[in-house]
Parts: sequence; structure tokens; C-alpha cells
Amino acid sequence: MTPETWDVAVIGGGNAALCAAITAAEAGARVVILEAAPKPYRGGNSRHTRNFRCMHAGPLGPLTDSYSEDEYFADLMKVTDGKTDEHLARLAIRGSQECLPWMQDHGVRFQPSLSGTLSLARTNAFFLGGGKSLVNAYYRTAQSLGVEVRYEARVSHLELGDNRVARVDYSHEGQDKSLAPRSVVVASGGFQADTDWLARAWGPAARNFLIRGTPYNRGVVLADLLEQGVAQVGDPTQCHAVAIDGRAPKFDGGIVTRLDCVPFSIVVNKHGERFYDEGEDVWPKRYAIWGRLVAAQPDQVGHVIIDSRSLNLFMPSVFPPIKAETLDELAGKMGLPPDRLCATVEAFNAACGDTGNFHPTELDGVATTGISPPKTNWARPIVEPPFYGYSLRTGVTFTYLGLRVDDHAQCSIDGRPVDNLWAAGETMAGSILGQGYLAGFGMTIGTVFGRIAGKEAAAHAN
Repeated sequence: MTPETWDVAVIGGGNAALCAAITAAEAGARVVILEAAPKPYRGGNSRHTRNFRCMHAGPLGPLTDSYSEDEYFADLMKVTDGKTDEHLARLAIRGSQECLPWMQDHGVRFQPSLSGTLSLARTNAFFLGGGKSLVNAYYRTAQSLGVEVRYEARVSHLELGDNRVARVDYSHEGQDKSLAPRSVVVASGGFQADTDWLARAWGPAARNFLIRGTPYNRGVVLADLLEQGVAQVGDPTQCHAVAIDGRAPKFDGGIVTRLDCVPFSIVVNKHGERFYDEGEDVWPKRYAIWGRLVAAQPDQVGHVIIDSRSLNLFMPSVFPPIKAETLDELAGKMGLPPDRLCATVEAFNAACGDTGNFHPTELDGVATTGISPPKTNWARPIVEPPFYGYSLRTGVTFTYLGLRVDDHAQCSIDGRPVDNLWAAGETMAGSILGQGYLAGFGMTIGTVFGRIAGKEAAAHAN
């Protein structure tokens, strides 16, 4: 069969893919999207997102005050511990400011700025209707521009030759098919849904991880390109992983399974022992370290303990907490050793000092003294029944092993750009994120580099 000819083939169906497809179509290219998921599950991890982190010099849309490039970059450096490509990171940060009005022009709606413990009114714009609404808006825009979308189109191989992609092989509607596009944008995510690959990277512990997002991000295209020598970036053990409710499903639990109660709690392992400072920083700057922390504990589990005073200080999970009138009873319900848990809580309570300055929406310096690990903010004794608990498991959002790109989003082999291959979104996020995560930054990377990739791919095709 003679492969179909297209100007631009976009592999993937989430935010980055859609931004690339829309940008390329607006530049006059004929564009096809190959989305592995069925239509009801289109959108990859993007349909589980809530917000977009955005630089701005003054109030912008739903965002208050200002958020400078240098402050944004400093926030990123803090969570990555300096393991980031500064040039590409600043490119993404600067590009975010013009993205917000672009998003609005293409159908995305934002809700009014948020207040409270998420502390994001100044830095992050929240989508009205969440990520699924954003994805649907982009699909409507793409359709109006003549972009063709093929669902359940599973790409298996990109044939590389003479420093270009000559052919894209995929299965669709029970048949093996091929495309011969002038340009290709890969935006098909990481490999987190392939549990065997996770286990090869992490060891057997990874089989206890839950996958917060789509089961369709299995890294098939990523592996295919890496095997053919396309430059890679990132550590396969690094990922965006958060602590989620242990009752979440194996896949697709999404944002509603995240637990935001950690700053107002103590967190213990299965032996009833604390293992990290729960109040180290405001939650959007620390929530993404807790997946790895829980992964390092016995059986890859943790347990949150709070009292009645803290119950309404955080956005609740989709699952209700476990409730008990005494700590002994709570320990029994959660499968924890009662004597050990009670001793841990007693030691923590004794280490708490004056709580008069307790302030849940900002760093308050209400800290423990004389215990390790300390709790450096929001340290109130756990004394008011009823008591509540949640189980924690590691929830992987996306992996950082990916395709190395330049500031044109172009891929390379042995230092030489591949003539017609670009990457955007989680597939190349490791080019910027060496470790850690900053709330809303994945959507920033996907939007900025999706638009860059779409523009470059269309220019090459034309």
C-alpha cells in the first residue's frame, strides 16, 4: 500500500499535540492527529489537569498581581534542586505569558482566581471545567481548522532514513496502515503506563505504584525512536510522582485522588513512624516530592493522620477519610501498630510549641522543636477527636526519560537535527525537568513547546 501523504502528522492527542496541530493548521498545513485512545478517553493526561502556571508582568486574565520570569525560575530551581536546562526552562517561562491569551482565543475558559491553601491565585490559571474542558475546546478548534483526528490509532514505528522520518506505521480500524508525512510531531507522553518498563527502571517496588493518568501512555513511540538513536534526555527513575489516596484505581484516578492534607498532618509509614517534614513549604511547591518519599517506605505505603481541627483546611479527595474516636481505634482501622502510632503522636504533640500564629494559607513558622524529622510549619498537636486517616500510595503522573530537543523543539541524532521530527509535552519534558515538579508546569511545557513544534513543522512542510 502506498502511504498517505500529509503535511504534518501529530502523534498523541493531549494538550501538547493539540497545540501543535492547531498551530500547524493555522499556518496552512494539512494535519492529521493519531490518538491511541478511544474518543471518550482522548486527551492523554491533559484531561486530568486543572491549571497552567503563567508568568505575567501584571494582572492577566484570572491571575492577580505579577509573577516575574526570575521568580518563576527560582521556584522551578527550588523543586528541581538545580537539575534543569536553564535556557529551555526560561524559554518555556517567557512563552507562558503569551500562551494564556492564545488559549482563550482558542476556546479555553478560566475560572476566577482561587484563594486558600493552594496559594496559586498569583501563579496559576485554573481551567473552567478542568482539563477535559480544555481538551474538548481544542478538539473543537482543531476540527474547525480541518484537522483530521483518528482515534484508536496506535503508532508502532517511525521509519528513520537519510536523517528524516520517512514513514509512520500505525494500526487503525483493524488494519495496519502507514503515513508519509512531510513533518512529524511526537507528543505521545512518557512510558509510565508500562508497568514492566517502570519495574525495569525502579525495581520490583514499581509494581506497587498507581498511575494517575491515562493507561495509553506506554512509551511505544519513545522506545522506538530511542532504539534508532534519537537523542535522549532524563533519568528513567525520575518522574512527576505524588502521594495519592491508596484506594485509587490502578490507572486514570486523576486529580481527584490527590491528597492535599499533608501540611496539616503527620505522615507515618506502616510501622507508625514519621519520615519527613510535612510542613517544609507551601503545598504546590512540595506536593510532587511525596510520591518519591512514599515509594522509599516499606511496601511503598504511607498514612496521613489528622484531627478534627484540620479536616476542613484542604481540598478533599474523592474518597472520605477513615474516622475514629481514638488513635488506638484509628490505628486498628488503618492496619497500623496502635502502640507505635500513639507513641509517635505523643512525641509529636510534645514537640509542638506556641500555635497562636497558625495560618493555613501561608508559611507560619509554627514548628516543632527537639524531634527528627522536624515539622517547620503548621505544627499543631493532634488532640481533638474524632481522628482521621488516609492511606498513601505513589501515584505516577509522567516519566522524565524522553527525547532531547533544542529551542525549536527539534529532535536530533548524534548532534545533528532530524530534518522533520519535533517533540512536545511529556515526551520531551525531561529536557527541562531533571527531577521534581512545580504545579502547573507540565501544561506550560506542553503549551509552549507544542506551539513551537507546530510552527516549525508547518514551516518545514510548506
